[in-house]
Amino acid sequence: MTTWKTAPTKTIDVDGTPFAYREVGEPTGVPLIFLHHFTAVLDDWDPRVVDGLASRHHVIAFDNRGVGASGSEVPTDLEQMGADAIAFIRALGYEKVDLFGFSVGGAVAQMVALQAPELVRRMILAGTGPRGGGGIWKMPFIVGGAYTKAFLTRKDPRHFLFFPRTTEGKKAANAYFDRLAERTTDRDKPISSQARLAQLRAITSGGLHAPDDLSRIMAPVFVANGDNDLMVASSHSADMAKRLPNSKLRIYPNSGHGGVFQHHVEFVREALAFLAD
Repeated sequence: MTTWKTAPTKTIDVDGTPFAYREVGEPTGVPLIFLHHFTAVLDDWDPRVVDGLASRHHVIAFDNRGVGASGSEVPTDLEQMGADAIAFIRALGYEKVDLFGFSVGGAVAQMVALQAPELVRRMILAGTGPRGGGGIWKMPFIVGGAYTKAFLTRKDPRHFLFFPRTTEGKKAANAYFDRLAERTTDRDKPISSQARLAQLRAITSGGLHAPDDLSRIMAPVFVANGDNDLMVASSHSADMAKRLPNSKLRIYPNSGHGGVFQHHVEFVREALAFLAD
């Protein structure tokens, strides 16, 4: 059986732009589309989460426009990112999908659900909040501080952004990066400077945007986060869950932005139950 470690990278033309993607799991039923985080490419998905969800679902992860091996440039607004994701899904021929959006991917998933509600069956939003959430202007400073610490300690910035700097958090971070390193061939292209800056602009402008009417999203939603998210305040996830008509909220203890990776065993079990409900 193909796993995330061995899944080949494929390309599909979407209105003249090549989009890179990988898929695992039996290609039957409603597929589960992964939408990844700030500066992430395909290789930044946790293999335990991908393979765990692919044990019962057809999982498709892709690089959105301008990310990794996909062509063109990253747009600077969330709505266009959502439109690009919709175009990718429809180019694959799907009329109904489930979505798993992490961090900025969760914001993009909300755009998909608002722009094309008929396309979304169920949705998982992790480490994310609604557009118009307060305090998002701090994001460049938080990211900048993490990059400085990463440079000084020769670590990936996600050590400081995704996991608490506790004994438990440091252990979880090391395990996470060990898992990301399992794939050694057919690796994705790294994120570009243009993509990094455009995503940061989209996140910042999204925080300053007027709040969306989330009551329009009728699909069931599983909202998940850690209890101490430095990038997207955990309270934003709770607020988002309250504003969604049909939602379930799960806050994982002693964890942060990467709570679903730190608690991947529990998250996969609960996400599978939600998708099968």
